[in-house]
Amino acid sequence: SYAWRTLKNAGARVVFASDWPVSPVDPILSIQAAVMRKPWAEGMPDQSFSLREAIQGYTVEGAYAEFMEDRKGRLKTGYLADIVVLSADIEATAPEALHTVRPVTTICGGRVTYQA
Repeated sequence: SYAWRTLKNAGARVVFASDWPVSPVDPILSIQAAVMRKPWAEGMPDQSFSLREAIQGYTVEGAYAEFMEDRKGRLKTGYLADIVVLSADIEATAPEALHTVRPVTTICGGRVTYQA
């Protein structure tokens, strides 16, 4: 429904986030939707993202949107340790199975905030 690829190709920074209750609060479902997106009509441009681009939409680009790109959004020395440990290797998971990957542990600011 959105021309994300067209915007990105034009140089825009595409930020993904939950728009609950309009869209799912689960970022994995949104990542899957971005990766598996198909043109809604014949002849329309492909608006899908690669897995890396979709993840960056939630991490690097999310930090940029909140003016925190110098403190979060990447695994980098000196940055906040906001990390999610997943139940499977998301890069080795087939796009149609991404929804089965679940969070096992979340760490925010270096502190464990969730464990399955």
